[in-house]
Amino acid sequence: MDDALFGSPPVNVAPGAVHLPGKIPFPAQRELLEHCREWARGPAGMRRHTMPRGGTMSVAMVSLGWHWKPFSYSRALPDGTPVRPFPDLLDDLAERAVREAYGALHEGDPYDVALVNFYDADARMGMHQDRDELSRAPVVSASLGDTCVFRFGNTENRNRPYTDVELRSGDLFVFGGPSRMAYHGVPRVRPGTADPALGLRGRLNITVRASGIGD
Repeated sequence: MDDALFGSPPVNVAPGAVHLPGKIPFPAQRELLEHCREWARGPAGMRRHTMPRGGTMSVAMVSLGWHWKPFSYSRALPDGTPVRPFPDLLDDLAERAVREAYGALHEGDPYDVALVNFYDADARMGMHQDRDELSRAPVVSASLGDTCVFRFGNTENRNRPYTDVELRSGDLFVFGGPSRMAYHGVPRVRPGTADPALGLRGRLNITVRASGIGD
């Protein structure tokens, strides 16, 4: 993951919310994909969480650093299996993304958790806030594979106003500051839009966060 970030200029979607198109070079995308496959193996694996009201998420997920479940973090899976450690390469990716988005280094709580989400053609993510962290450090999202429609909303509710952004493979999206608690979601994925050379059918989203929980 030493490739320099490149791509189109940043796009300010809202105050503190910045789309960084094409910032992960293709060789680095393939490397990151292989890491995702490794993280998804083993005792943890990807799982579709059951929500408090009984529904099951259509997105499959594996957590790194801290295990997320609706709506809390823990150091172990429900069966007691330790969570895979948070990898340095994702800390590096997040730090570079913040620097690219804001023109300044990330300060404050360190990044220590990542959620790796897999979307098949039918998967969706409803509008929600990332509010389970004690820290309000910027969230960094990386996209691999199929293009999705990323709906970025307001901080008050799930309704309008919101902006729909197409996130393609290699894109980064950073949201912090006044947009840290904005509602956001994925209403649809565009199947078959990934470069076949990547070797991924569907979409992977890696969301890097600072839990603020400490040890």
